[in-house]
Amino acid sequence: MTVLRPTLYRMRRVSSLLLTVIVGSAVLTACGDDATKDDASRPAAGAGFPRSVTHAMGTTEIKKKPRRVVVLDTGELDDVTTLGITPVGAVSPHMKTEGGFPSYLSAKVKDTKDVGPMAEPDIERIMALKPDLILSSKVRHAKVYDKLKGIAPTVFTETTGAPWKENLKVHAQALGLEKEAASALGAYEKRAKALGEEIRKKNDGKTPTASVVRFVAGPTRLYQKQSFSGIVLSDTGLRRPASQDVDKPMLEVSPERIDQADADMVFVTVADDPKKTQQDAVQENPLWKGLGAVKNGKVFQVPDETWMSGIGVQAAGHVLDDIAKAAGVDAPK
Repeated sequence: MTVLRPTLYRMRRVSSLLLTVIVGSAVLTACGDDATKDDASRPAAGAGFPRSVTHAMGTTEIKKKPRRVVVLDTGELDDVTTLGITPVGAVSPHMKTEGGFPSYLSAKVKDTKDVGPMAEPDIERIMALKPDLILSSKVRHAKVYDKLKGIAPTVFTETTGAPWKENLKVHAQALGLEKEAASALGAYEKRAKALGEEIRKKNDGKTPTASVVRFVAGPTRLYQKQSFSGIVLSDTGLRRPASQDVDKPMLEVSPERIDQADADMVFVTVADDPKKTQQDAVQENPLWKGLGAVKNGKVFQVPDETWMSGIGVQAAGHVLDDIAKAAGVDAPK
């Protein structure tokens, strides 16, 4: 027995030491895993760059996170400011008669330089701003794409209007702000759905119809489902009159066909100098005066810069506010 006791003691001591090492290693491993998870959840500054962005004109390599951005249309302007970026250069809306940037974004573009006009952006002004990213669309500026990409990485969407949500995703990818874009878009869609529910409650479960009329220099336009305002109305669940319940952007009508604009609520925008449009001829027409919405006081003048030119989450938020006011409900926050 005198021989076995020291041996047993030593074995127990070694086992205890091994157990301590194993437990300590497990704790350190767990801590290491947590640290790894924390590091993964905190992307390093500039993470994700360089990156390649495939767009309407091909593929563009963006070497570092853009800081000096130039935007050449209002949808792009709405998008980048939604994502917290103040562009160094931008163009004003092409149908904004009083000039300047959109008033609903005025607080966010105080330091932005005008590089317009939109139809023919000033290449020298853009170059002088030393941008590291230029955003626009093929439908607007395909002819000057080669010049623009010679100045800075340039990303184009195909067109404007109806695909505004998809365009936001492209712009966010170029900026490395995909999560922020998804959050902003999700919040807007949740709010639009809530607004539609409030309107139906107020109307005993029924969904009113909404019509959009735009006075421009030329034939009057009725905006259909595949337009910016049409998408916003669809997001609320509001119905459209037969003339606008169509998967197209718009329908042009003469004063003699303005009865096609009738709905429970009619939203009216004016894009140009009213004297250049058919607004007076339309609204003096007996067909206009005979519209149910006119008789019921349900015609609402709304800003063209948000309903038509904004083409982004922020503009859509203002459209929701206008719809809520017209429907007599509180706009969801």
